[in-house]
Amino acid sequence: MFYDLHIHSALSPCSDDDMTLNNIVNMAYIKGLDIIAITDHNSVKQLYHLKEVAKDKVEFVYGVEIQSREEVHILAYFLGETCLDSIQTFLDDYLIEEPNDEYYFGHQYILDENDKIINEEKRLLIKSLDLSIREVIRGIHQLGGVAVLAHAMSERFSIMNVFMKIDKDLDIDGIEVTEIKHQEYLLHQYPYLKKMLWFINSDAHRLDMISEPIHNMDKQNFYEMWRKRYG
Repeated sequence: MFYDLHIHSALSPCSDDDMTLNNIVNMAYIKGLDIIAITDHNSVKQLYHLKEVAKDKVEFVYGVEIQSREEVHILAYFLGETCLDSIQTFLDDYLIEEPNDEYYFGHQYILDENDKIINEEKRLLIKSLDLSIREVIRGIHQLGGVAVLAHAMSERFSIMNVFMKIDKDLDIDGIEVTEIKHQEYLLHQYPYLKKMLWFINSDAHRLDMISEPIHNMDKQNFYEMWRKRYG
């Protein structure tokens, strides 16, 4: 499966307003991707119409990029039958609230299946949840999801930038890096990570940033993450 599992829609304030559901799905389809995840910051409100838009074009898993209290980003992935309401309630309960300044940060549009704006999130989504990284991961698992460290070696919002290590007992399911050399470095430093599923995603905030069909993974291995954790 060719994949891109880290894409931001118009709901993320740092993303272009033309990152609509249809534009994202159609770009993924045109590029030949097999599976995608839309992973907005601390919200799944954009995902309620994704199943309808993606039908017959591209597979998907539900996703969200969560920021912990320490400002580490964790990608959470959920299967399509997951209750989005439960995920959103969890995020709402712990988001550190601050009003969005759309003129500074950008709009946070919520769209329907026809890309019509039906609402605008007024809370700034690029804040932290009032939870530690371990509490975030535990919450993801309690909701039936899998937890993947986002851009693990980036200069901002990464576990290596904040903690400068990945503890062996950190209960993660996968790791995202931006370059193969980062994976090689982490495996050299922490051999116990070799059983992890590794991802290279686009972290797209514009349509042209969505991945080409370059990075691929075995479909069975991907869904094995859920089977290993939940049986």
